[in-house]
Amino acid sequence: MLVHVPAVLDSEQLSYFRKKLAAADAPWMDGRVTAGHQGVHVKQNLQIAEVSALSAELGGMVLSVLERLPLFISAALPNRVYPPMFNRYENGMHFGNHVDGSIRLMPGSGAKIRTDLSATLFLAPPDSYDGGELLIEDTYGSQAIKLVAGDMVLYPASSLHRVAPVSRGVRLACFFWVQSMVRDDGQRTLLFDLDNAIQRLTATGADEAARISLTGSYHNLLRMWTDI
Repeated sequence: MLVHVPAVLDSEQLSYFRKKLAAADAPWMDGRVTAGHQGVHVKQNLQIAEVSALSAELGGMVLSVLERLPLFISAALPNRVYPPMFNRYENGMHFGNHVDGSIRLMPGSGAKIRTDLSATLFLAPPDSYDGGELLIEDTYGSQAIKLVAGDMVLYPASSLHRVAPVSRGVRLACFFWVQSMVRDDGQRTLLFDLDNAIQRLTATGADEAARISLTGSYHNLLRMWTDI
């Protein structure tokens, strides 16, 4: 399931993020330092140092927004979220075909997190750079994603994906992983569709007894499939 989450960050927040990431003392480093054995051979980008104060500050701001976003909660059913990271592509940089690692260690604690979903939050206006599309392979073929600044895409971490080379400008993005309460993508999709249907029925004032029944079915399925 691919889910477009619009307007995660507003214009004021985006301006602040871009200013901080463009500062002379921003701790950019070779992105291969966090790549696994598969990704290290096809990854060419820059990343903000994962344990830096800047990463903690901006990542914390992203998390504080996400926890108040109904669409993100409904689509991801988050149990744990890996601390958001930040990358930069320029001058031909790219990330070849890869699948994200299934398990990551949380910085500082060493606790393990299962990567059920991957997320990319776009920080640069799409007309400020050429190339840089996020290309995700799913059941419908290759999906090219290049969203307006402040928008985010959620997709299964098991998907084969890549970032096309950037030929002009700079592509800035935030990325992270989510361990969902429901690990199966098909089950999450069914729950997401059911939740959306309930919300639409509620908005139209549909039969109350039917809505209560559907809501009960949603929560009973969630109880059945939750992995916490």
